[in-house]
Amino acid sequence: MSIPQISEFTIRRHANAKSYQRGEAYYNAGAVNAVIQRGHLLQADVLGTEARPYHVNLNFDSSGLTSVKCTCAYDYEGWCKHIVATMLVCARNSEKIEQRPTLEELLNRLDHIETQRLLQELVAEYPPLIEAIDRHISWMTNFADNQTTIKFVRRNTLDPVPFRRQVRQILKDTVRYFEEGYEEDLIGEDLLSVVQTAVDFSERGEGENAIAILEAITSTCVENWDDVAEYGVENDEIVGELNNAWCEAILITELTPEEKVDIQINLEAWQDEWNADFGLVMEALRQGWDYRPLLQVLQGKITERGAWEEDVPDYADDLALIRLKILERQERYQEYLYLAEAEGQTQQYLIMLGRLGRVEEAIDAAQTQMNSMEEAFALAKTLSVQGTLQQALDIAESGLNLPGNCQYELGIWTSDLAIELGNSEAALLAIKTAFQVKPSFVDYQRMAELAEKNWESVKTDLLRIVRTSSGWGTESAKIDIFLHEGLIDDAIAIASELSSDRSELIHRVMDVAIPHNPDWVIANARRRAEKIMDAGKAEYYYYAVEWLKKARNAYLESGKKADWLSYRENLMQTHARKRKLMGMFKESDME
Repeated sequence: MSIPQISEFTIRRHANAKSYQRGEAYYNAGAVNAVIQRGHLLQADVLGTEARPYHVNLNFDSSGLTSVKCTCAYDYEGWCKHIVATMLVCARNSEKIEQRPTLEELLNRLDHIETQRLLQELVAEYPPLIEAIDRHISWMTNFADNQTTIKFVRRNTLDPVPFRRQVRQILKDTVRYFEEGYEEDLIGEDLLSVVQTAVDFSERGEGENAIAILEAITSTCVENWDDVAEYGVENDEIVGELNNAWCEAILITELTPEEKVDIQINLEAWQDEWNADFGLVMEALRQGWDYRPLLQVLQGKITERGAWEEDVPDYADDLALIRLKILERQERYQEYLYLAEAEGQTQQYLIMLGRLGRVEEAIDAAQTQMNSMEEAFALAKTLSVQGTLQQALDIAESGLNLPGNCQYELGIWTSDLAIELGNSEAALLAIKTAFQVKPSFVDYQRMAELAEKNWESVKTDLLRIVRTSSGWGTESAKIDIFLHEGLIDDAIAIASELSSDRSELIHRVMDVAIPHNPDWVIANARRRAEKIMDAGKAEYYYYAVEWLKKARNAYLESGKKADWLSYRENLMQTHARKRKLMGMFKESDME
């Protein structure tokens, strides 16, 4: 089975500029160990900063990619660098993809006894697997039993006990981690994974099962939270996720009045015992879908108060987004648009118009309703997926003039799209806009290519931006650009202010500055080395010696060998009792 066609522009559209650059560096460095295809699944191991490689999973069908996941902790917009590197292998070297049998094909080779033996051996090797098997068998057998009941009976078919046990174990493990001296709070990700199981049921339309899981999670947390609270663990994050999950489950389930009362009583008790705020869930329980202002909005009767009869609460946006999620899943698109418009969810409103192919309506609405870069970026990406690339470019360009916090990402994306459309002028303007908030040497070089004969005037503007830019973390880019242009004094000015933790960057400047300004190298390197030696911290002596090597080279380059030897002799007398340092002096042969 062939993989879907993946272009580099598609990869850029799904990753922010920084992730794409790092992913390409990983690709060029050969960090993608192997890419294996098993039917509709692609798997890759990508070397990263940890000892173990990160695992990337790509699922696809005949229409293209359906899901993309990586085991790294990246939690920002778009694909991480490991996914980008894997995608680049697929786009540039698809012949390297190794074909392997699917899980179904592997299991078909085994009979019943062999399958049982396989599971037993896997559990012996990975003991926590038994809990997952327990849960899945409970779901499968309970679901099968339910098929024999009258179809009008609507009760949960899922046993909540395994979930209670799982939450208790997570809390116990957290206490054990703290007692063993770990300082990191390990509870969040594991608990959120259990909550996600409930969300998955809601998304499949099984609200009763979702509610059963959420009741198990919430009650077990409330009963056992004191154990982890002693170690300073806060419940804000898990309460926020539970609010959203409960809200969605309630809004997709036809609850009887008695069931609503039971849930309300439990929520009120949990709030008091856990010092939590379940106001969002309470409101969803109260309103359902029969709330009069909401019904009017869903019929297209939109007023300034939106879907609210009284004062709009702080969680109004959260409730609106959950309702929109449900309406989209139910393909109630016009009601989705009415609610998004009424609740001021401009980004969702514009995206949905674009996804429905109502491009002209989306563009008209954008002219009057679009207020941020984020909204423009979201609509532009939607239009590009629809194939209306010129309209996407127009929206993206207008978005660069709006307020927002994604100027760099939007600028790079817009530039890439303009290049694909053959519009070099628009590409240059967009990347320059990105450069204004985050200078990058790679982007500087790209602009040199785009500007062609106008490069000198463009370069003057860019250097002005670099000199006046004060963004954190831009020092490396600034130094790269200044050294590339031979502006050594500018590079020295930046390196002088850097802490010694950035030694690699400072050394680069010093190497170039030795013939240009040896006195600066001598003074700066001596200051950094002496600070380490005077402190007497032996574990850092290596770095002191490296600084002294730079100073020695500057002394010799400037014809001051005698001064160097005098300084060296003085150091050896001052620190003569520091044996490790003296040994390193001799090994380094600093004559």
